Amino acid sequence: MPRPVYKEIVDILVNFNAVDLRSRFDQLGRTFAERGVTFALGGEERPFPLDLIPRIITAVEWGELAAGIRQRVLALEAFLDDVYSHGKCLDDHIVPRSLVTSSPHFRREAMGIDSDNASRITVSGIDIIRDEEGKFRVLEDNVRIPSGVSYVIENRRAMTQSFGTLFSHHRVHPVDEYPARLLAALRRSAPEGVRDPTIVVLTPGVHNSAYFEHVLLARLMGVELVEGSDLLVLGNNVLMRTTHGERPVHVIYRRVDDEWLDPLHFRPDSILGVAGLVNAARAKTVTIANAIGNGVADDKLLYTYVPDLIRYYLNEEPLLHNVESFRLEDPDSLHEVIEHLEKYVVKPVDGSGGKGIVIGPQADEATLTAMRKTLLHDPRGFIAQRTVALSTVPTFVNNHLAPRHVDLRPFAINDGKDVWVLPGGLTRVALPEGALVVNSSQGGGSKDTWVLADESEIAREAEVMRTNAARLLSPPVNGAFRQYGPDPDSSGDQ
Repeated sequence: MPRPVYKEIVDILVNFNAVDLRSRFDQLGRTFAERGVTFALGGEERPFPLDLIPRIITAVEWGELAAGIRQRVLALEAFLDDVYSHGKCLDDHIVPRSLVTSSPHFRREAMGIDSDNASRITVSGIDIIRDEEGKFRVLEDNVRIPSGVSYVIENRRAMTQSFGTLFSHHRVHPVDEYPARLLAALRRSAPEGVRDPTIVVLTPGVHNSAYFEHVLLARLMGVELVEGSDLLVLGNNVLMRTTHGERPVHVIYRRVDDEWLDPLHFRPDSILGVAGLVNAARAKTVTIANAIGNGVADDKLLYTYVPDLIRYYLNEEPLLHNVESFRLEDPDSLHEVIEHLEKYVVKPVDGSGGKGIVIGPQADEATLTAMRKTLLHDPRGFIAQRTVALSTVPTFVNNHLAPRHVDLRPFAINDGKDVWVLPGGLTRVALPEGALVVNSSQGGGSKDTWVLADESEIAREAEVMRTNAARLLSPPVNGAFRQYGPDPDSSGDQ
């Protein structure tokens, strides 16, 4: 039985016959295919499956989620700033020094690199689930190069065009503010003294699975999309090759992994990055967002210490709790997990996209036996979590409604002063019946995520609209009409 918040949506959908629903579902797929919103599966480009039924989050639920995400990002930001400078949390034994030094994503080359204006985590994606008790829990943190926000924007666009009637009974927060917020944060992160920074999005190229997102964000922000061959470093200054000559670049929103970013410091065979980029960042002539070396905070073993980091850096209790997890370097925990592996989910600490995960209750004996040997050989390389019965939401599957498991990836932007959380996020849904892995590479799809506004928010928005209307009708200043919209140098709260 759907939750009460879905009642009006379900009541609308039951008035459609199966043929009409299928037609609208297919229309969503065609819309995505035409706009290039696809992903690669088995070497074939496919439209990202978008379900007809949105995932709905109430204003109260979102308030709790957003506060918890903000707290978590601030703690991880403090940790990264600390671990690449003084290492106080290591000296105080909050996090074992060996965890950091053994992490495959800890970059010694980034030691001492800082920025006067930028945060290390400009963009983050924190994966959230709802457990059996209905409580939101953090599944993992993504602060390297989190992807998926393009689906959030395109999902809303497609749903508005194809199923606008569903919005008629709900006040839903918009999601199209994200590019302006990101642009403002990138502008603020520019090196000291640069008043009008040149910003670029650095992409690995058309063969990257998230290339559509790179194109979309560059276009919506009104900045250049570049590849490594479009940039060069001279005298620790980054320049962009253009048809009118070389142009200085001050901020790089990079979508290239650390190891490919600079062949002088990382992989010498890389043709995706720019030689000398690390030196330019150290000289503070360019800002790289997200910062180099953030992957140490993505390490799933570090994830188990985030509640301690919140207490240590913020002197607060965690607002969002982790899924119960086990550090397998501890002999007792390792013994418990190996003896009862069929009860646990085992994850590689540096994995992504659902790769390498073994879900004990769904694994056969051969898989469990192989994983036991792997854990004994490399306990540092994995964590174990108790199996969580992910919450389900109504989903259109095989021409009828059925419950399917979901998670949520909200996106946050840290401009160096505060953390703004995009209302909603990417809801990923496991389409096969009983499946728990939601990644598109594993057969998952997505939903438009609706965050409902409460009455006070509606009143505030109405007041802002009245104020803006009055300003637009005011007389011209100095013979020119005023310009309104996102001010990249303001707090972005208007």
